[in-house]
Amino acid sequence: MLAIINAELVVRDHLIPEAVLFVEDGKIAGFGEMRTTPIPEGCEIIDAKGLYVGPGLVDIHCHSGTGVRFIHDPVKATQEHLQCGTTSILATPSTRGTLPGYLEQIDGIRKAMEAPEGSIIAGIYMEGPYINPGFGSMSNMAGPNQPRVFDPVPEDYEPLLAAGADIIRVWGLAPERGLERFVKAAKAANPEVRFAVTHSEATPQQIEALMPYGLCIGTHHTNATGTIVNYPECRGVCVDEAVNYNDGIYAEIISDSMGIHVDPYMQRLVRKIKGDDKIILISDQTIHEPMLVPGLEHVTDLNFTYRKSGGIDISGSKLTLNVACRNWMKHTGASIVDAFKVGSYNPAKAVGLTDRGEIAVGKRADLIITDHKMNVSTVILGGKVQNINN
Repeated sequence: MLAIINAELVVRDHLIPEAVLFVEDGKIAGFGEMRTTPIPEGCEIIDAKGLYVGPGLVDIHCHSGTGVRFIHDPVKATQEHLQCGTTSILATPSTRGTLPGYLEQIDGIRKAMEAPEGSIIAGIYMEGPYINPGFGSMSNMAGPNQPRVFDPVPEDYEPLLAAGADIIRVWGLAPERGLERFVKAAKAANPEVRFAVTHSEATPQQIEALMPYGLCIGTHHTNATGTIVNYPECRGVCVDEAVNYNDGIYAEIISDSMGIHVDPYMQRLVRKIKGDDKIILISDQTIHEPMLVPGLEHVTDLNFTYRKSGGIDISGSKLTLNVACRNWMKHTGASIVDAFKVGSYNPAKAVGLTDRGEIAVGKRADLIITDHKMNVSTVILGGKVQNINN
């Protein structure tokens, strides 16, 4: 048995100060205040030295890590995230490509999941191919970066489902593209699959029509989420409004240091509307050629790209989830308990990883030790301490 002592223990909705937590056979075996919880003889001891001990972070939307894309080297891509406290991650393939390319990406991620070094990969978040490329950042992509979308026909989606239905936990899609037949097929292939409204300009009604099938996530809320203007002087309602309105939809937030993906005021507004139970922090980490933007030379957690029409746009982040949690606390005033909820418990629950994401007896012993700024000093994966070099 492993005992973590002198911990500020972060449980789902409060702190337990000066606590001890026990790990046995890869699972959380018990915990409590040290003054009332005896430590059995023979325990291996880890002294948290007054730091916070919380559940490992769960990143459900991430394209890259350690300088490589998941589609190229998924095992290597996990290393940076594990070092920074992410103990479960959904690998996100390319948002563009051919059917053979998608099948190859799914196969590569599957093989990585089966390797011991890729054990933190908990599945796939398919951000495409059934998206809408005609607006927002997707329409600004130049040349070979322009995404290819598929028509929702069986000759395309049946091979995708055959290759990956069991490991694809989330399908990101644009409901306005007439996808009910595909959604039913995906649900039949994997009853536990979730759907996310992604790169879409759907109406609330089109989004809500897919909620009974498992649409429960709004992909990178307020980023490339579309807009509908019915009259020039009247604000329309589209994806963001539907996500904000529906209690059954989680809002993914990319919380970068400057609040460029989502303005800090907007982050506070979304938190006020959705509450801490329906927000998910994601890294959406991607790789692009380095670009210095005047006035933003000091920013290290953003990617920039050129628009086809000229000018500069953002394109994903360089975040790890612990930094996103730190930024969320800075921008919204959330506590560290709240940060762990949106960085661990909520994402795990949203995609069906119910065996992790919180400190509770019987849950996986995926744990991190961190200071108040989410600087991670120790990572424990399945009850085993990992070697990290922060």
